Order: sequence, then C-alpha cells, then structure tokens
Amino acid sequence: MIDFKPFKSTYLFLFLMLNFQLISCAQNPKKTIQKIDKTVTVIKTGAERTNLYLNLLKEKNVAVVANQTSVLSVLQRAEVAPNVMGSKKVTHHLVDYLHNYRDVNVIKVFSPEHGFRGKADAAELVKDGFDTKTGLPIVSLYGKNKKPSAKQLEGIDVVVFDIQDVGVRFYTYISTLHYVMEACAENGIQVIILDRPNPNGHYVGGPILEKKHTSFVGKHTVPVVYGMTIGEYGQMINGEKWLKNGIKCDLKVIPLENYTHDSEYSLTIRPSPNLPNDKSINLYPSLGFFEGTIINAGRGTEFQFQRYGASFFTKSDFNYTPKPNFGSKYPKEKGKLCYGVDLSKTEKLSSINLEWLIDAYNKTPKTEKFFGKTFTIHAGNTKLQQQIEQGFSAKEIRKTWQKGLEAFKLIREQYLIYK
Repeated sequence: MIDFKPFKSTYLFLFLMLNFQLISCAQNPKKTIQKIDKTVTVIKTGAERTNLYLNLLKEKNVAVVANQTSVLSVLQRAEVAPNVMGSKKVTHHLVDYLHNYRDVNVIKVFSPEHGFRGKADAAELVKDGFDTKTGLPIVSLYGKNKKPSAKQLEGIDVVVFDIQDVGVRFYTYISTLHYVMEACAENGIQVIILDRPNPNGHYVGGPILEKKHTSFVGKHTVPVVYGMTIGEYGQMINGEKWLKNGIKCDLKVIPLENYTHDSEYSLTIRPSPNLPNDKSINLYPSLGFFEGTIINAGRGTEFQFQRYGASFFTKSDFNYTPKPNFGSKYPKEKGKLCYGVDLSKTEKLSSINLEWLIDAYNKTPKTEKFFGKTFTIHAGNTKLQQQIEQGFSAKEIRKTWQKGLEAFKLIREQYLIYK
C-alpha cells in the first residue's frame, strides 16, 4: 500500500491518486471509466435544409404561406473574438430570410387561422394587411376567403408552405394546405412544402370523418389523429385526388432530416394561441372534442387543453375561473368558478382518451344541453354523440373505430416519407 504522508504538495498528491485509479481500472475489468457520448441527433426542419430549395426559388416570384412558427436556424459566420472568426446559429423568420436572400423575390404572404403573427382567437376572422417589418402584403386565408383567388395568385411562380401542424384533423392548417394546393393546381403554380415534425405523429386514432360532415374543420375522410407530417399529408391530398375535380398539384416536399414518427420533438413556439406547450398539444386530440360542448377545456386560463370543468359540476378540490386572455376573449364559463379535473401532470398519451369526455357528460345535469352544434363537425360523424348518450363505454366506442383505422393505415402507408 502506498503511503501518501510524505507528499506535501496537493498537486502531486492528486496526480498520484488519478494514476492509481487508472491502474486499478485496468487491472479490474468490472471497474470501467464511463465515457459520455456527446453526439446528439438533431432534427432539421425542411426550412433549415436551405440547400434543397433555395435554388428552386432563384429568380422567381414567390408567395409564402406562413405564421409565427415559420422559423429556421441557420449557421452564419460571426466574429466571436478580436481577430477570430467563428460561426453561430441565427434564428430567422422564413419570410424575413427569403425576403433578404439574393435572387429570391418574395412578393406576398398568405396567412392561416390566427393570422401571420398568430395572435387571433380561434375562429376569429383575420383581415388582410401589410407586414410592418418587410412591407410585404399579407393576404388572409381566414377572412373573406379561405382559398387563394386567381387574382391573388397573379404573377406568382411558386408558393412556399411552411406552417407547424399538430397532426389533428380539426386543426385547420391542413384545410388551408388543401385550398392552397387546389388554387395553385388550377393556376399552374408549384407548391413547395417545407416539412415539419408532427408532435402527435406517433399514433393514429379516433373516428374517421364521414364525407357528408365535411367542413373547414374537417376536409378529408381521415381519423382525428392521422400520424403524418404536413408534407406527407400533402402527398396524400394529391394521391387520393381530394382536390376539386381530382386535379393534381405540382407538389414538392422538402423533407426533414433525422426524423421518424417516434422522434421526440418539443415545439418552442406556440402553433396557435391556445396550445402553449407540449402537454396541451398531446392532450388536444382528446380535449378538442370539448370545443363542441358547453364544457370549458382550459381556455381563459394559462392551462389551455390541460383541464376541463364547469360551474355546474359537483364541488371539488380542483377549481379555476376562466377569464379573457391571450387567444380567448370570450372563454366558456367566463368569470364563473369552475370545478373539474386537472390533467397537466398526466403521462404522455399514445391514443385518444374518451373517458374525460364521458366523465364530463355524466357530471352535467340533464337540465343542461351538453352537446353543441359544432360537436358533429369535430367528431366527423353523429355516431359519437349518440354512443355517449346511449351510455357506451370508452372501450366500446374505440372498438367501433378499428375497421376504419385499419383501412386508413393502408392508405396512409403509401404516402409516408418517414417510418
């Protein structure tokens, strides 16, 4: 055994201790030094893969369909110290980036529901205007018209579509994509989708929309959760001939890098005012049904789509009072003390939870009308309401979806870019 008493130098002591440990590890194979793997697989969005699409836009008149989520981080050279050049990631809005890029002529912006900067309430009409930063005209696709007119597309060579979707049928960005593709197909204009991850892309679930219940809240015969990126979905719109008269759009998808449908992906920007975080996005397919009922699903609080409640529920320990706030000027049960259920700490879902909807229905007095006019367009059929009213269990209801889901998965498989 080594006697360390003679060593008065701290540094020499530490040096010898380190070497002693290394020798010990070499002699004992069970005692190893763990190496930290610093390699992290980073998902690159379509917007960030500029080498795949900038050449396609050079010397062309470009329109961009975008909102607050249309951002990209690019590596730029920057001075990091005197006389030393380095590089750093710089985040740009896509419109700003393309507007300042040489040989690309952005002439117009189209904006979806919630507007170009994403500040409008759900279902609130958005007006045309001008972008204060670039001076570009903004044409709303959630105002006077939801489909670009031939006049609005005059002089445009290519339309770039870059919006963060959440993979839910009644989330209207896929309806906007449909109308953009249809208008461009009718006017001989190419559409380029800059693909983005689907935070609910890890499963497929919910009732299939019936064609007779088609609306802007549900354009296609797909389940509530379809498990596709918006680029894959665009390919399905084309391939299934869902555009008017079965026409096809000249479509190009700029794919993601390092992405699969099981990839974990956290959104840093709200895709809409009432989806503030990953938890709300994961719960949205289940709690979105409440939009067609009289029950508050967290609008008017800072926990949108992470709770549900009503003033007429039985008193409980969990309660809250909805008040007008960002994205919800007139929340259900405004100013009333609501009793309900807190879902903010639930585990991540990989299927639609119907127990909460059934629970709320059972807690609602028969004197109150639980279902509203829009419940059918969210469900995509009349059957779901009937099943709940008839006392079906969640398990029994989900069983009635299976045949349709299996048929949809076979269709979906043809258009997947990522596995």
